[in-house]
Amino acid sequence: MPDKRPGETIRKLLLTGLGTGYLPIAPGTWGSAGACAVFLAVAFAAGGRQMCLTGTMLVLAAASTLVCGLLGSKAEVDFGKKDPGQVTIDEWAGQALALCGLPLGTGPWGWLIAAGSAFVAFRVFDIIKPPPIRRLEKIPGGWGIVADDLLAGIYANVTLQLILRLGLGLS
Repeated sequence: MPDKRPGETIRKLLLTGLGTGYLPIAPGTWGSAGACAVFLAVAFAAGGRQMCLTGTMLVLAAASTLVCGLLGSKAEVDFGKKDPGQVTIDEWAGQALALCGLPLGTGPWGWLIAAGSAFVAFRVFDIIKPPPIRRLEKIPGGWGIVADDLLAGIYANVTLQLILRLGLGLS
């Protein structure tokens, strides 16, 4: 049954990462894929310009963090549990951080490698939650929903910066 008020519909659309939270099986993975799709769309539109990509990902991370932080406690009431699976805007925020400033190599293959490796790295850190990521989930409300994903995104980014720049020699 659709929400009776437009504000509720918009709030749920934002919190569910443009509806990715309603997709079957592993909605968090779909949320991460949504952020990667934005990254790739901007990469193709901007010809892979690093400043455009990093700027877009920072704006996406900041906007997603604010939406989740400010509206997340309402989602816990709407969906009847703490950190509901339908809320995927937190994955958008963390995945966007994972994608910031990655070396892109040359051309579309480099963009795909950056997006794919960031996707895998973020999902791994988001799922296994190495210390202190798991403790961040204890922060109340929407800020607790998003905090663990932000740190997972930072872990993924740092790991990929080391692997791609030092290990593979990309710049």
